[in-house]
Amino acid sequence: MDNHETFSGRKLVINLDEPSGNVEQLLKGLASGPRIDILRYLGGHSSSVNEIADALSIPATTAALHINQLEKAGLIRTELKPASRGLQKICVRLYDQVVMTLPVGELPQENTIDIVMPIGAYVDCNVTPTCGLASEHGIIGNLDDPATFYDPGRLNAQLLWFKYGYVEYRFPNRLPANAILENLQISFEVCSEAPLHNDDWPSDITLWINEVEVGTWTSPGDFGGERGALTPNWWEEWNSQYGLLKVWRITDHGSYVDGTQISGSTLSELNIEAQKFMSVRVGVKEDAANIGGINIFGCRFGNYPQDILMRMRFRG
Repeated sequence: MDNHETFSGRKLVINLDEPSGNVEQLLKGLASGPRIDILRYLGGHSSSVNEIADALSIPATTAALHINQLEKAGLIRTELKPASRGLQKICVRLYDQVVMTLPVGELPQENTIDIVMPIGAYVDCNVTPTCGLASEHGIIGNLDDPATFYDPGRLNAQLLWFKYGYVEYRFPNRLPANAILENLQISFEVCSEAPLHNDDWPSDITLWINEVEVGTWTSPGDFGGERGALTPNWWEEWNSQYGLLKVWRITDHGSYVDGTQISGSTLSELNIEAQKFMSVRVGVKEDAANIGGINIFGCRFGNYPQDILMRMRFRG
């Protein structure tokens, strides 16, 4: 498989930002009602071509054609085993879940600057338990100990959480000289932080840029019940599993989350052109109406293979 296709247990995670022949074969494999029926039938057990044909009431030749397409797509594996008369083809389904990350609209490269920040690369923090850090391999430091947020191992964090407070990042200001910034976008995977998990657990999550409060978005809950596409196997299933990918955008007209205006804060208030770096603070206020905590996910945890992304669009 290509380097943009990641396997985690019985999950297949594919980034459609980088199309390939393998991705096209996968989509062809899924673009058929009978092939979906075959995948459903193979859940939890292996079967011969004839058994599949009988179960689905289709001709064995038709079943064989669909199975060949599924094998090309990498969704099943077949092997020949002795039967009463010669050999028979046995089919095994390889994955229980297929997760696709759809491509985002790309702005012209010459007018866009992207900067990626690992979630553990914050320069300041003030967090309140419950809190903690986790890498893709295990817990970092001690749980519910704010001092852990100063541990050098924090740079390996792929998940961080706390009840209220903030973490602050500093992004380099790479805006070219004489360029005019048209909009600034910050995106990351985030959700509330409940005991274990709770899909109905609102939390008011606020973003600040250069000490200007951009606005607050209310997360509906702390999501669990099924493992995140990228969540490592060692992470217990009853814990937070994934968040929502939220896109914050600041323009000359106001500030938005996923296209919905959340405040009147504008680019001019951020005074970006005069700064060597941009301070980005994310957190939950101590006096928020909904103090439901926060989980921030890195590129190897949750459902989205990205860290904190800053995108600057400019002209000139």
